[in-house]
Amino acid sequence: MKKILVFILFFFLAAIVVAQDFDSLRDDMVNSQIVKRGVTNKRVLDVMRTVPRHRFVPNSLAHAAYFDRPLPIGHNQTISQPYIVALMTELLELKGNEKVLEIGTGSGYQAAILSLLCKEVYTIELLEPLAHSASMILKQLGYKNIEVKHGDGYLGWEEHAPFDAIIVTASPKEIPPKLIEQLKEGGRMVLPVGTNRQELKLVIKDNEGIKVEKIISVRFVPMVRDALD
Repeated sequence: MKKILVFILFFFLAAIVVAQDFDSLRDDMVNSQIVKRGVTNKRVLDVMRTVPRHRFVPNSLAHAAYFDRPLPIGHNQTISQPYIVALMTELLELKGNEKVLEIGTGSGYQAAILSLLCKEVYTIELLEPLAHSASMILKQLGYKNIEVKHGDGYLGWEEHAPFDAIIVTASPKEIPPKLIEQLKEGGRMVLPVGTNRQELKLVIKDNEGIKVEKIISVRFVPMVRDALD
């Protein structure tokens, strides 16, 4: 009995050490990869220090979860590098009461980040296995203001439109017209656009139409539609 108690105590202490290590890695990630590259929004930085990115990657890659690079999550998809997640999130300028649409749920990590910065997150994933696994992880971690849907993100989510902000984590050849329609006047959309050469773009919609600003060159997986056709 004594040996069993000792083993349980050792396991418990080891788990605490691992958790503390991940906390430290998250702090290092924010300080060295994100702040130093120009992201300044305190709310975004605080959330990036909070959300456990290692829970959104395969267990075999948990040790690399806080490196500044994308990681494979299966089905030829990736989780974006932390800097890009932070940059795209900052560009949305969320204040806390918004309804946000995400196209490309992937691992669920970006949705988790958004959920702590706005009121509601609606996220669409074309690949059913990823939609299911992301939904399960988000529920396990206690994120309650996120709704995950398996579907074609190119078409948006009309029944919940209009959205204060839209974020797209796969690259279409051009800005999807349906997403522009579903963006609220005064809203902001961030997405990569292009095929071989992609540009991260910020779209701002006002009463005169849309304004598009190029941010940086990026590399995302292409936005695929034919899996549902």
